[in-house]
Amino acid sequence: MRNEEDGQPIDALNYTAYEPMATMELTKLAQDVLDKYGLKQIAVEHSRGRVGVGEISFRLSIWSPHRKESLAATDEFIDRMKRDVPIWKSAQR
Repeated sequence: MRNEEDGQPIDALNYTAYEPMATMELTKLAQDVLDKYGLKQIAVEHSRGRVGVGEISFRLSIWSPHRKESLAATDEFIDRMKRDVPIWKSAQR
């Protein structure tokens, strides 16, 4: 986690989610991206609660026969997750 948000220094981000919808949407998104790009497997974890500077807030692992598909899948997954999955962040200063 970086040490600034919107150009301002922060100590942490606090993540909240609308559960269990967030988990369901992450699972659906993973399956959709897996099918679209012909991947072998996807694993995703997103933090809830406080995440301090330097800690990990999101982990995405993709197993793919080819690098090109895995990079495109990563890009699409993150864009769609930020847009569609009900997980929100707020900065703590």
